[in-house]
Amino acid sequence: MKKTMGRIFNIQHFSVHDGQGIRSTIFLAGCPLRCRWCANPESWNFDNSYVREVSLEEVVEEIKRNIIFYRHSGGGITYSGGEPTYQKDFLKAMVDYFYKLGLDQAIETSGYFNFEELKETIEKLDFIFTDLKHMDPVKHKELTGKSNGLILDNLKKIGKLNIPIVIRIPLIEDINDHEDNLIKTAEFIKSHVPRAQIELLAYHQLGNYKYDKLGLSQYKYVFKTPSEKRMMESKGLLENLGVETVKFK
Repeated sequence: MKKTMGRIFNIQHFSVHDGQGIRSTIFLAGCPLRCRWCANPESWNFDNSYVREVSLEEVVEEIKRNIIFYRHSGGGITYSGGEPTYQKDFLKAMVDYFYKLGLDQAIETSGYFNFEELKETIEKLDFIFTDLKHMDPVKHKELTGKSNGLILDNLKKIGKLNIPIVIRIPLIEDINDHEDNLIKTAEFIKSHVPRAQIELLAYHQLGNYKYDKLGLSQYKYVFKTPSEKRMMESKGLLENLGVETVKFK
């Protein structure tokens, strides 16, 4: 029988920032977006030295070593990337396997994927982290290479599922932290994903060194990190508009 194969660039064990409890985060390679602030450009393509091909059996064997920690802490597995839905067949195979084991499963996604192709897989997840980078479609395309239309449509569909969801906003000074964008974000969430919480993540430059190492210097941009005061103002604005905020990191 042909093995189910996929490409990953890391499995990080004992993670406590990607969901509840102690978790193992599986970082899948490949992403359709090119976010100008991306901290993991090594995840964009399959053909770089960070990426390795693995079988489903190899992933299962590694994950099973830590099941005791998941059980005792209320943790589990988080699929991240890159964009984990980019390898939809491998993601489906992992989710199906660990679903049968009764393990808690979460995903970190940009929201840019074909919902109908992945609906059954998503419905087996216990938690969803998804990004909402900018409400303006033109600005979103300028910053990520893609419009936000598909992402917003998927958020509406995810909002109809009975799955806890956290919408993450990578907050960048003078890019998406202005009141107009935050107000439109809050209004969209209240209308279409009313049970969702928002997590604001301050932009950082920790991954910038990778661009030169990978020969991707032309994609390297430097933005401003919002001050702690600005982060608190943004948090307060969203909460005053009736959206609950949360912090995992």
